[in-house]
Amino acid sequence: MITVGDFKSGMVIKLKGEMYQIVSYQTVKMQQRAPITRTKLVNLKTGSATEQSFRSGDRFENVYLERKEIQYLYDDGNLLHFMNTSDYHDVVISREMLGDKLKFLKDNDTVMGLYCDGNLLSVELPPAVRLKVTETQPGVRGDTAKAATKLAKLETGAEVKVPLFINTGDVLKIDTRTGQYMERA
Repeated sequence: MITVGDFKSGMVIKLKGEMYQIVSYQTVKMQQRAPITRTKLVNLKTGSATEQSFRSGDRFENVYLERKEIQYLYDDGNLLHFMNTSDYHDVVISREMLGDKLKFLKDNDTVMGLYCDGNLLSVELPPAVRLKVTETQPGVRGDTAKAATKLAKLETGAEVKVPLFINTGDVLKIDTRTGQYMERA
């Protein structure tokens, strides 16, 4: 059992029969009251986010997760096919499990699968990926009165805002957590 004082970002707890990953937490101490911890949680099955407050004495069942490398193979329309790189078994998941993360995933990319009791709960992408720009408008010289940006379409179909100096064919480093441009690769 773990207590609220043991919380860490990324930790998985079991709450009301569901598994939640702690995205962030903050302990608030109020005058003449017991402290409470406000958390942002993500349901590992549905991917939905929720905010919840806990008292300092609350206890939870700790969930032990196993991380395995899996390689993205292809998308057949409704299902995504991965391969476990250690034993070469086929892993099939629904598109909803990845949600918006799918737009940063290329064929043959290696990601981390989070397993609990042999069942795949979630897929974690690396913090940043390198993607090629397939389509963007040319920047106009001198058009930088503000922090000017333009839309660029990437090889996976994702669209991100980029600075004006980015051209078609450039390889960019994209943050998978926020979906924003980081730098030219």
